[in-house]
Amino acid sequence: MQTQLTIQSRGSGLYEFTRDAAEFVAGAGDGLLTLFCQHTSCSLVIQENADPDVQRDLQAFFRRLVPHANDPSMSYLVHRTEGPDDMPAHIKAALTQTSLSIPVTGGRMALGTWQGIYLFEHRDAPHKRRVVAHFLSSGG
Repeated sequence: MQTQLTIQSRGSGLYEFTRDAAEFVAGAGDGLLTLFCQHTSCSLVIQENADPDVQRDLQAFFRRLVPHANDPSMSYLVHRTEGPDDMPAHIKAALTQTSLSIPVTGGRMALGTWQGIYLFEHRDAPHKRRVVAHFLSSGG
């Protein structure tokens, strides 16, 4: 069973899509959900969904870790085709992940109490992002 989820970003930030993934596996039984992001300048993360400060702090950390290409500390970057956030977005995606695997039990994702699934947009401009969701039943 497979589908494509579309997540519309409004620029850099974390966009929760736990509900979309939950709806996809609802009633599917036991198995494994794989989520795969079809882009190189955003990523997927499982993170706390209770306190929005966690998301703000993650964004602030990654902005400090990998600033825009026009920051003097990033003067070594060559790839600047789509602007100063382009190559830093690729670096951030390489440091995080573009796929997730989540166990599914009885048609429900086995996420922890405060865990949510997020698209982590690393570009400044809004983008329409595609995530392939694939469920593999354990047959049990």
